[in-house]
Amino acid sequence: MADDMATAHPESWPKAASPLPRDPAIESRIQALLARMSIEDKVGQMIQADIKSVTPEDVRQYRLGSVLAGGNSKPPGHPFPDASDWKALSDAFYRASMDTSHGRLAIPVLFGIDAVHGHNNLVGSTLFPQNSALGATRDPALIRAIGEVTARELRASGIGWTFAPTLTVPQDVRWGRAYEGYSQDPSLVAQYASAVIGGLEGVPGTPRFLDAEHVIATAKHFLGDGGTQGGKDQGDARISEAVLRDVHGAGYPPAIDAGVQVVMVSFSSWNGVKMAGNTSLITGVLKGRMGFDGIVLGDWNAHGQVPGCTNERCAPAYNAGLDMLEAPDSWKGLYTNTLAQAKAGVIPMSRIDDAVTRILRVKLRLGLFDAGLPSSNPLAKTSSEVVGSPAHRAVARRAVRESLVLLKNNGNLLPIDPRKHILVAGDGADNISKQNGGWTLGWQGTGLTNAHFPGATSIWTGLRAQIEAAGGHAELAAEGAYRQKPDVAIVVFGEDPYAEFQGDLPNLAYRPGNDRDLDLLRTLRGKGIPVVAVFLTGRPLWMNREINAADAFVVAWLPGSEGEGIADVLLRDREGHVAHDFRGKLPYTWPRNARQITGAIAQGDRPQFPFGFGLTYADRQPMAPLPEDAGVELSAAKAGVYFTRGKPAPDVTVDITGASGVTTHVTTTPAATADGHLRVTALDYHAQEDARGFTWSAGNGGASQLALVAPAPLDMDRETNGDVLLVTTLKVDAVAPDDTSTIGVGCGAGCGGNVSIGPQLGALPRGQWLRVGIPLKCFRDAGANMSRVDRPFEWSNRSAAQIAITDVSLGTVADRTLACPGHGEKP
Repeated sequence: MADDMATAHPESWPKAASPLPRDPAIESRIQALLARMSIEDKVGQMIQADIKSVTPEDVRQYRLGSVLAGGNSKPPGHPFPDASDWKALSDAFYRASMDTSHGRLAIPVLFGIDAVHGHNNLVGSTLFPQNSALGATRDPALIRAIGEVTARELRASGIGWTFAPTLTVPQDVRWGRAYEGYSQDPSLVAQYASAVIGGLEGVPGTPRFLDAEHVIATAKHFLGDGGTQGGKDQGDARISEAVLRDVHGAGYPPAIDAGVQVVMVSFSSWNGVKMAGNTSLITGVLKGRMGFDGIVLGDWNAHGQVPGCTNERCAPAYNAGLDMLEAPDSWKGLYTNTLAQAKAGVIPMSRIDDAVTRILRVKLRLGLFDAGLPSSNPLAKTSSEVVGSPAHRAVARRAVRESLVLLKNNGNLLPIDPRKHILVAGDGADNISKQNGGWTLGWQGTGLTNAHFPGATSIWTGLRAQIEAAGGHAELAAEGAYRQKPDVAIVVFGEDPYAEFQGDLPNLAYRPGNDRDLDLLRTLRGKGIPVVAVFLTGRPLWMNREINAADAFVVAWLPGSEGEGIADVLLRDREGHVAHDFRGKLPYTWPRNARQITGAIAQGDRPQFPFGFGLTYADRQPMAPLPEDAGVELSAAKAGVYFTRGKPAPDVTVDITGASGVTTHVTTTPAATADGHLRVTALDYHAQEDARGFTWSAGNGGASQLALVAPAPLDMDRETNGDVLLVTTLKVDAVAPDDTSTIGVGCGAGCGGNVSIGPQLGALPRGQWLRVGIPLKCFRDAGANMSRVDRPFEWSNRSAAQIAITDVSLGTVADRTLACPGHGEKP
């Protein structure tokens, strides 16, 4: 039944077509190449490997058609790469692909990267507001200009392909990728599709299309990723074909009409069937009805989720119509198995030749065969003048100004006279990482300081510059502890960076259980100081209490590297005039409570602020207090947090089990196992009793275990397919030379995966708090079923040890990342 509900009817979908007529010279060259290619050559073209797991020598040997740099993948030895680092790596892969020794056929490699809000993996680049912010601008010309700048900075670093734009139409902003979508409105997404692709690739039919200043664009993720049930990343869109077509498919016909060369297929499912295996959508709709003649690309090991497939073997995905599979760390096994399946006819030669034809067509349209080394591109030769140039940053600053949305301005507090004494507070005020969000110099955008962003401007820096230039006084005090009582306070706060499933939410409450930002707003206002709230966020969240606590409330979204764009709008100019008014309009409805979902609002449930809402300085009607009933329990735990500040997350229990097998539930401290082998005490870390000490004694002959037990099994499959870690903030006080510690996860009776960490634990410094991470894939490889984890953290030991722990959670940044057995410690 699921298959029937997930079978598309292409004749009911809109038609589209590539605007590029088939160039006889290109098509003839493709056929000549196909005739010379071995089956090994062809299979190599159909596989994309990640630079963290592939070398130029691998490309030379296996004739791989493409490499990618994933969110956390960098040129070796350069965790924060500049243009020269990327150029050197691109050149190395290019040279390898063009090596004709031993009879090899020279086919240039494609190099792709996620440049999703500018070239966001390049130090010193121009970083634009994230897509949800750009949806507020309603300015396709600006979107085109952003595409042009991004393409120029990519070319300046030797890269010719971006995995953008995201044409998702999020209907539930609990989804952690909601900020990658321009809007909940399909017509706005469709309008932007052609604009951004035109900026990235140039205009088809003109000499500038895919010239040396433009790059290949990728429309993603086909299809329905923004419509999954519950807003779950990589989830299931249980919707009709009409909704799939009219809402989630709206951006693809204009993208194809604009000449997009690559379409990436989604991780997600439609009515229970994985997109990567849906022939009716990929071959029937995309390639057939819409006439797409470029590359259909899989997402990061997404083919491994198709029934009957693994990351290293997936004929069904190729046969469904995928031309190239993204196999970041599984490429070698996939190559071996695909080659065998091709020789056995499991993947027909006609399907292989179609895939390779499409890959070669895109490479020839880009001019790769004749372009030479990536570093020889004219923009690459002058990269220092291109990357982060004043002209590029001016486009980004304009985008910040146009994306700001004013929700409240009681007493006409804004715009502010810059000649006053102005306090700038909040943890987002001088935090360039926070104002950028995820997909910034790393997958999650975390672990960064302002020093990592040369040339960028924090919101505080931008405000201070304009205030002091006008003769006013600016004071920065993140916690609000000012030295001189200000005339007005600007408080900048909001979401911390995240990407993909790390940002999935159970509801739309802002920081449930943590009222730090609310308390700051209330404290300042309680002292008679007018307060402007500037909210940094990738999506609408329930903020009624914070809106009530401020006199003016501005949604700044995730504005990128040019924080001074906020000062341009919030402050008057030196002569006291309005320099820039608010232009932004909400691209998503804003919730009235934390349970209200975007899709439900669209069906008639009244929102707090409707789609398209946004005040200007001409609007002078004061806002009445908003209702403060969230509709949910505000102490709810954040997903992926199991132990915090020395205590288990809500509904998580702490169990200790002795060598005899007797389990004790730890509700108070001190506590101990029945045999006394493992003892638990309360310790102080940053605050009183915000950590727990665990002491194992030697000599009982068996292992004792600490376990965090979830109230219901957790599905951690999607987190395992990536760079997510199980992170523990711990302190090692004492371990035995032959420590037997293991960390693991449990998945029911007789099910689990444990990783031996004794030697690595022994190498950690004594008495020092560290964030120590273990890749989730280690536990999967050790035998755990990651789709039903009921014990997300287990620590077992039979030898003497003394350890302190304050936090256990999922994350992507650690001071030390321990290795899976047999793989060596990671840097």
